[in-house]
Amino acid sequence: MNLVKVIASAVGLSILSATPVLSYPDRPVKMIVAYTAGGATDLAARTMATFMEKQLGQPVVVINRPGAGGELGFTEVQSAAADGYTIGFVNMPPFLTMPIERKTKYSPDDFTYIANLVDDPVALAVNIESEFKSIEDIVKHAKENPGKLSYGTTGVGSDDHLAALAFEREAGIKLKHIAFSGGADVRQALIGGHIDLGVYNLGVMSREAADNLVRPLGMMGDSRWDGAPDVPTFKEAGYDVVQGAARGIAGPGGMPKEVTAKLAQAIQKTVDDPEFIDLAKKAPLPLRFLQIDDYNAYIRQEDEKYKKLWASQPWN
Repeated sequence: MNLVKVIASAVGLSILSATPVLSYPDRPVKMIVAYTAGGATDLAARTMATFMEKQLGQPVVVINRPGAGGELGFTEVQSAAADGYTIGFVNMPPFLTMPIERKTKYSPDDFTYIANLVDDPVALAVNIESEFKSIEDIVKHAKENPGKLSYGTTGVGSDDHLAALAFEREAGIKLKHIAFSGGADVRQALIGGHIDLGVYNLGVMSREAADNLVRPLGMMGDSRWDGAPDVPTFKEAGYDVVQGAARGIAGPGGMPKEVTAKLAQAIQKTVDDPEFIDLAKKAPLPLRFLQIDDYNAYIRQEDEKYKKLWASQPWN
């Protein structure tokens, strides 16, 4: 083969290899949610997907893969082809805490982090028929009845679970933990009167409070959230507990930069869309958008924080 043919062949191969990137996406994109349908992450994903479809020109199909506290869904994202056609929500802190506390089938090092979307404060609620009207009511009852009050979370090492443990330490009380596979399950158990307390995120909780299904007693943000201004912080009750759930979008490690950039751009345009902003407020979704560089820095910072916490105060 002469030099001209060699060069032509190389150029042809280069064009063929670049074509999938240049044409991305040319088919539907899967968005994996590692929790049950109807939960806070599922709500964020389905709201987001509708707008990303407009930006990408292809359907964004939300697929729920609950199980093992989120590990099944996170693993499916990691093990997918790194072509941008499978992405998913990763939820802090369980995405980071599970590999710290035990051996998992995924590693946080093997993902491409694209953008953070939501930072939703953890809150504590009771059934609307409950006798408890305040955080102090909970503390008083728990001190008189150690280990009797039950609370539901989305699993060991979840933001909800870590928040409840921090509250127990701060208040000097002992509660009974019941782990569920997703936020929707926790809420159903609370509304059905099967658990005494629900510890989950304020975004969805505020909507249920508006429907007179639950009564939020406190939230764990640094300050009150304007989406639920009547819910006091735990700090106001004298308990320095701050915890939330950061929900961002990631793909398998090694995704082409051009594909990652297209996804990041689609997300950026979505969060800038006035219609999306309005829907997020109504949902409600407490938005906290972080671009690629800031999101990657946040992941590293949080990973180090939870490794230090595990070394001093294991949560299992």
